[in-house]
Amino acid sequence: MLITFKSKSSAGLTMYQEHAQRILDLLQKNPSRGVITAAEAAHAVQLLEHEVELSKLHPEVEAEHAAHTHAHALPDEGETPEIAERNHVGFAQRAYPLLEMLRAARDQGDDIIWGV
Repeated sequence: MLITFKSKSSAGLTMYQEHAQRILDLLQKNPSRGVITAAEAAHAVQLLEHEVELSKLHPEVEAEHAAHTHAHALPDEGETPEIAERNHVGFAQRAYPLLEMLRAARDQGDDIIWGV
């Protein structure tokens, strides 16, 4: 399932729900429908920046999450485990676009909505 985040302060952002889930759980938001108000944006930026830093400081947790994700994903044709590991997109990279959207929403006083 796809989630499209929308805000007046930036272009729309579409993510797979499985990738957005960790962020939305952190922010205590429902993945099917919700809003991050302009008032919440500053705190959301802090939480997400902290989680990104933790993921960088503890790569073993990131690797464990990647292994779990790869175990449930169908490999590309001819893809070896080594190639899958090399092509893995980490949490920091996945979170970056939404983090930028949150910063813009915070700075411009706009809400972010999805599922409507």
